[in-house]
Amino acid sequence: MRFGKTLRQSVYPPWKDQYIDYAKLKSILREDKPDDEDEPWTEEDENRFCDEIFNTQLEKVAKFQETKIEELRNRTDEAAEKLKHLNEQQQSEEGGEGDAAQEEGEEGKHEEVAVDKQKLKEMEAELDGITNEVKELQKYSNLNYTGFLKIVKKHDRKRGDRYKIRPMMQVNLSNRPFNSEQAYSPLLNKLSYMYFAIRRFEAPDAGDVLPIDPDSQPETHNGEKYTAHKFWVHPDNLLEVKTYILRRLPALVYSEQSAKEVDGQQDPTITSLYFDNAKFQLYSKKVEREAEASSLRLRWYGQLSARPEILLEQKLLHENGTSEERKFAIKEKYVKAFLDGEYKMEKSVQKMERKGQKAEDVEEFKGTADAIQEFVRDNKLEPLVRANYVRTAFQNPGDDRVRISIDTDIAFIREDTLDRDRPCRDPKDWHRADIDNSNMTNPFKNINQSEVSRFPYAVLEIKLKEDVNNKRGRPVWIQDLMGSHLVHPCPRFSKFVQGVASLFEDYVNRLPFWLSDLNTDIRKDPQRAFQEEEERRARRAENEQVVGSFLGTKLSSYKPSRSSPAAKSYLADRMATDAAAAAASPKSGVTTSNQQQAVSTPAGDEAGESSQSQPLIPRENREINYGTLSSVLPGFSLSKYSRAKRAREAGITSLPPGVTEPKEWIKNSGPLQIEPKVWLANERTFLKWQHICVLLGGLAISLYTASASSKGGNLLGEVMGMVFLGVAAFTGGWSWWVLRRRREMIVGRSGKDFDFVLGPMVVAGALGVALVVNFGIAYQQAFEKHWGGDGGHHGNRSGVDMGDLR
Repeated sequence: MRFGKTLRQSVYPPWKDQYIDYAKLKSILREDKPDDEDEPWTEEDENRFCDEIFNTQLEKVAKFQETKIEELRNRTDEAAEKLKHLNEQQQSEEGGEGDAAQEEGEEGKHEEVAVDKQKLKEMEAELDGITNEVKELQKYSNLNYTGFLKIVKKHDRKRGDRYKIRPMMQVNLSNRPFNSEQAYSPLLNKLSYMYFAIRRFEAPDAGDVLPIDPDSQPETHNGEKYTAHKFWVHPDNLLEVKTYILRRLPALVYSEQSAKEVDGQQDPTITSLYFDNAKFQLYSKKVEREAEASSLRLRWYGQLSARPEILLEQKLLHENGTSEERKFAIKEKYVKAFLDGEYKMEKSVQKMERKGQKAEDVEEFKGTADAIQEFVRDNKLEPLVRANYVRTAFQNPGDDRVRISIDTDIAFIREDTLDRDRPCRDPKDWHRADIDNSNMTNPFKNINQSEVSRFPYAVLEIKLKEDVNNKRGRPVWIQDLMGSHLVHPCPRFSKFVQGVASLFEDYVNRLPFWLSDLNTDIRKDPQRAFQEEEERRARRAENEQVVGSFLGTKLSSYKPSRSSPAAKSYLADRMATDAAAAAASPKSGVTTSNQQQAVSTPAGDEAGESSQSQPLIPRENREINYGTLSSVLPGFSLSKYSRAKRAREAGITSLPPGVTEPKEWIKNSGPLQIEPKVWLANERTFLKWQHICVLLGGLAISLYTASASSKGGNLLGEVMGMVFLGVAAFTGGWSWWVLRRRREMIVGRSGKDFDFVLGPMVVAGALGVALVVNFGIAYQQAFEKHWGGDGGHHGNRSGVDMGDLR
């Protein structure tokens, strides 16, 4: 399906005028016209297209997204205030419950409870509306993000010989909150805490745990629940990350069979073969995060020629956000038959029965095999993309509470048969024999490089059992690693999605949110990474304090470090202010409740000063605070990074002592080194032009000499000889000027084009005009000579004839 049709079908009606005008951009680009019928694309056309896409469409979408996310934040805060007021009302009613029960009886009590449930339902409906709109805004961002990348790709493919704007668009998108998880995670996290509070109001003894951090993903393996955290690691930081982990966890030693490699290395190479259909339905569901989204893959260690164990795995994503994995082992010779539905794992079932395994395990195995086979048949799945990578795993022997893996040298390879004329894989086979039969390894130089995509970073995955440190905690060193500058969070990264997005961009109409991060440098300054992590922890602690104020309990034990910017944040200041108020109040119980509730309100709602005596800003004169003060009022920050940013915005550039502003480009510095072939190419072009000059000059002199020496002279020949001589002179002078000009450009390291089209056009045009004029004059002379012998007679006859005609 074309993206334009997908865009029309996916538009959210209330926002239909705020989407990218894809049809208008295609019209400006003249996408509907064939290349051979297309008019010349001028610089004015290019400026018009760039102005429309960058200054009109991109600005429109970005402004709407920013406005809408701010509106949703305000609505979330208002809902939090209502929920807090509902909690206060319930507490006041519970305080007078004993007297009310004696005066009005049990009937009045049940009526009050019914009223509370009705208010809770209304509050939950309001949260549902906000949540649904947040999801629509996420789809809106993703759809527009994909649209911008699609249209600039069309531009570069059609006009890329002179203009390329895709890199510029990628930079612009990476600097905006398009398709970014960071724009929505804090808001969704706060909504999840409010849902948690409502559930506890409805069922106080439900025993729910706090919501999972949106930067993680719950998974289930062998009945055990884990929380998975995914990160990217830059190659420059990879060794440091590995050594940091090795100080705490040993490297996992694989079995001899799985670790067998050609070069004898311990870390095994893993191949994952992902399935999908021609419509990319599994990919689309996974990108759009639809409920019950699934993926299917075949996975094995080492080379397939070594006959390793092959695992067929299906990963299910449930509606509540958790994932589950089903898998079983299958032999290579049965894979094709199983995928075609001709084999139902009968031999494996018989083997299990012969070994005396439990009937429940046998039935579970049969159920898993049948479910996966039905899944393949119903969705018409076939191998689509291959992921090849080297895995290093870390885990304590016999202790699976903390599992860490690092995947490096990740390469994605097309495995599809979408092009029936030139399929990447033999349609009669389930894998690429040209790769597996020849034991081909990374970098896969013997296959078409357009079928390979290499991922630039390593992927770090940390899996923590839910019961680690009382179900919510995590080891301190894990927490430090996850918040360090060495890793870049990418919570929902998927190799399957990345492989499809990088190799089949023309086939899909949705792109994952992390693609914009691939165009930026993920390396961070350590101090900046520390500040961002402290602010993130402060926001999480704030949300937990909000729920604690609703429930009258303390859920967060977060204490910002003294060197952290969060130590001067709203959360720390409010906690210090409320602690002082609690110590001064005689009603400690009531004050503690108010203290916990006050943490959930923005700074400045109550009178009071922080421990640093910072002035409180009126609520109507500032933005809603979602974390630290510096995140809302960056002008208050005195860090060197903030000062440098303010200086850049003000146009003030301060250089260190002894450093002067450079006067020439870096590319022009250093000794001049030019390859001989560049000089020779310039001289070779000059000699070609001189050859043409000599030919034209010889022709001109011969023509002039022959015409002048002929009996009676030949004026036409003499004139044409002079014309050709002038063209020859121009050719010689032009070639000499071009030689000198190009030499100056080479020495000056100019980035301009070396094309000079005026000279060839003048020479070709002059020769063409001369030949046409020569032919015309010669034809006229021949005509007069043929009819000129009896000119009068013919002229009179012609006149009579013309008169008769008149």
